[in-house]
Amino acid sequence: MGFLRSVARATSGPLSGIATPERWVEEWFSGGSANSAGIRVDQDTALQYSPFFAGVRVLSEDLAGLPLHLYERMAGRGKQRAEDHPLYGLLHVQPNPMMTSVQLRETLQGHALTWGNGVAQLVTNKRTGVIEEIWPLRPDRLRICVRWTGPGQFRRTYQYRDDVNGIYATLLDDEVLHVAGLGYDGVRGYSVVDLAANSIGLGLATEHYGAKFFSNGGAPGGALSHPGNLSPEARKRMATDWENIHKGIDRAHRVAILEEGVTWQQVGIPNDNAQFLETRRMQVTEIARWLRIPSHKVGDLERATFSNIEQQQLDYIQSALNIWLRRWEQAIVTQLLLPEERRRFYAEHLVDSLLRGDTLTRYQAYAVGRQWGWLSANDVRDKENLNPVEGGDAYLVPLNMVPAGRSAAPAPESNAMRTARLMRGRGAVLRDKVAEQYAPKIQESVTEIVALESEKVTALLAKHLEPERGRTGTRSVAAFLSGLDALYASDGPIAEKLGALWVPLFQLFAADVSADAAEEVGHEGTVDLSVWARAYALAHTAYQVSSSFGQLRNVTEKADDPESVVADVLERLARWQAEQPERVTKWETSQLPNAAARETWRAAGVERVQWVARGSENCPYCKKLDGSVRAIDDAFIGKGDTLEGDEDGEELTAKRDTFHPPVHAGCDCQVVPL
Repeated sequence: MGFLRSVARATSGPLSGIATPERWVEEWFSGGSANSAGIRVDQDTALQYSPFFAGVRVLSEDLAGLPLHLYERMAGRGKQRAEDHPLYGLLHVQPNPMMTSVQLRETLQGHALTWGNGVAQLVTNKRTGVIEEIWPLRPDRLRICVRWTGPGQFRRTYQYRDDVNGIYATLLDDEVLHVAGLGYDGVRGYSVVDLAANSIGLGLATEHYGAKFFSNGGAPGGALSHPGNLSPEARKRMATDWENIHKGIDRAHRVAILEEGVTWQQVGIPNDNAQFLETRRMQVTEIARWLRIPSHKVGDLERATFSNIEQQQLDYIQSALNIWLRRWEQAIVTQLLLPEERRRFYAEHLVDSLLRGDTLTRYQAYAVGRQWGWLSANDVRDKENLNPVEGGDAYLVPLNMVPAGRSAAPAPESNAMRTARLMRGRGAVLRDKVAEQYAPKIQESVTEIVALESEKVTALLAKHLEPERGRTGTRSVAAFLSGLDALYASDGPIAEKLGALWVPLFQLFAADVSADAAEEVGHEGTVDLSVWARAYALAHTAYQVSSSFGQLRNVTEKADDPESVVADVLERLARWQAEQPERVTKWETSQLPNAAARETWRAAGVERVQWVARGSENCPYCKKLDGSVRAIDDAFIGKGDTLEGDEDGEELTAKRDTFHPPVHAGCDCQVVPL
């Protein structure tokens, strides 16, 4: 047992002198820090000022409320709780028979904030040297000294004086746990109470002034004026009568009856002019500044909003609280562990509880950790205080991630992958059948739109480049181009007509493809692609309209004269009518099924897809892509990438990110799920 316990037992006094009463009356007249406000400020009176007490309480309770564990470093990497170490129970559960870990740390942290130092005695087993108990020491009875013990050698000593119980002793630095704040010598911390005496004193003074203000009737002082001279007895009687009627908060605002020409003259400054309330608010901010905490932590919510209070809380944890956590952790390592233990054991607070966000934010963070492989299902459940589940210790790994420096080229297709691809080929057959059903409808829509284009463009030719005989007029290529620009505008008649044809048609097409694609991967329920299909249809409408306008503009600009413009444009219109319905139908019946199936598989949770070349034995580009596997959100070919052909100089440059076939006109490839 330590010397404090031994002496306390010998004198039959209270254990460790913790409950010894103080002679506060004597200290009131002899102690305390002087300050400009004229109010006595010491470590006890300072706690009577509510903002200062709130700040000390916040930091002490927040630190003590965090779980404190002793950890053991594992071989290689990782850690585990050192529950078998003698210090673990003292730090985490109960440091002595009278206190919990929370109470001890709360007490010492309060001492460190008010007195500058939190010091506890270590009670060790004399035979083994193992620490068995930790007791806080009263800072008002403690003096911290630094002794010179030899050339370049110094040692801290702690002189403890208890005049009431007759305890006088000196502790060495290996007999105490000492947590200090900012100080001037690296050993002793500054007393915030002493440094902030003026700020605390001003706050106490404003409270004292407010109390006096209300106790004197809730009004400023004043003077009674008489036109003549009063005898001392009359003056005393008048003052006594006035105070008996009006003094005190219960007698405020009574009616005053003034006689013999007596008048009332107010003196002093009203509270609002003296900025009484502003001074009180400013002192709250001052105390928060002294303790390095945001104002909302001491109850000042004037400048707090829903948008900034979370950031203020994070700033408080990372600045004000974090440095105290580090001081505690390093004090434990350097003062409670043996030198040979420090490389193996260390103390750490768990701050997760203070950093917990709302439910949505936490679940989003868990999803990121789960997706990228550093959290398992049971890790998440443990953080949410839930019991583990069977099979919940597995970690997921993104399939498209490879170690740095290793090529991300697709791995060769295995027999299992090839078997799966052949089995899923049945899905490709079903998509072909759906495409065959919609091909006539798509071709019909393209034929209709080409006929409308021919009609409108021919009318523009006649208006601007073929004036009728017998009429005067000027042929204007510029006017013709202006007419084309209006005809093929995003809100023009061609785009409006094509969109009206394709949106409902492609929505039905995508729905049928999606039903088969979902069944192909065993997904129960339906995947609604109506919004996606509408966006797809409008995007392809815009491309088709832009392509038609670009072709006609190029033909017009390359022609030598108006007659050539007419001839070349009519030739292009005739070619469209002959070729475009079949060409566009071929492209859309290949691209939409692959795109709609991919969207369905993504919704069903499919992670990888494979490129399958069909009927393209003579196509070098399709052969190069055949069998390649990608994550479902990764492109098979990026925009600007090239595929080399079989011949020298033969290559295909991708004009867009290609996530599924076709990769070129006439491509009959498909994508299948893995």
